[in-house]
Amino acid sequence: MKIRDMIGQGKPTLSFEVFPPKTEANYESVEKAALEIGKLHPSFMSVTYGAGGGTSKYTVSIADKIQRECGVPTLAHLTCVSSTREHVHKVVEELKEYNIENIMALRGDIPKDGNIQNDYRYASELIREIRESGDFCIGAACYPEGHVESVNKTEDIQHLKEKVEAGCDFITTQMFFDNNTLYNFLYRIREKDIKVPVVAGIMPITNAAQVARSIQMSGCYIPARFKALVDRFGDNPAAMKQAGIAYATDQIIDLIANGVNAIHVYSMNKPDVAAQIQANLSEIL
Repeated sequence: MKIRDMIGQGKPTLSFEVFPPKTEANYESVEKAALEIGKLHPSFMSVTYGAGGGTSKYTVSIADKIQRECGVPTLAHLTCVSSTREHVHKVVEELKEYNIENIMALRGDIPKDGNIQNDYRYASELIREIRESGDFCIGAACYPEGHVESVNKTEDIQHLKEKVEAGCDFITTQMFFDNNTLYNFLYRIREKDIKVPVVAGIMPITNAAQVARSIQMSGCYIPARFKALVDRFGDNPAAMKQAGIAYATDQIIDLIANGVNAIHVYSMNKPDVAAQIQANLSEIL
């Protein structure tokens, strides 16, 4: 089932993201966690591509397994900055073979060694090629606080508009911890006539170390309310986990109450976290 047929219909949806293993030795444990999350029967699940596309061979296999064994539609990530056009087309054909209808088309992070290919410069180029390659539902990323490489938010929204014009069907946000950040972003993109559905990306912070990593990765704003939570519970792992899940749940409830119905949880391959959030929303979804 295509994600564009699920979202934007006025009904809440809850989906989860998992990431493939970095090495083959970890494949079994990651697959087990992904299938446990799949057994929760979310609206869909996304499977990331790995930094530099290094774990791309596992993305398709895990996405296929989730669909076949859990009956949950999957969204396979595909990045292009480190890939040749030949490799991208090979992956697209594999996705067709496994009946995976949804692709998250991303430029991807620049590898630390700076080793990139020259076939693609922007995600919009990848989106356009996927659109020409078959009847896929295509997602793209968006950045409510602006991409770290963009000069300003105006330029960032222009790049987003280019992705939409290239053919993406919906956009998923990077994590954010202040819902007003998203509400302001939605106002700005609608002004620019970007009307595709927006999926809100929520990251449950279940240990204090995640806060520093989140800021480093995305530069996202951490509100005082959340800082107080980390200061109070950060040294108590069990309490921090409970508080982080509660904070994410509160974010989601506020989003749905304000008409943002598509929620995507960055579950970090933690079935217990995914299950608790879903349980907290049992009467809302």
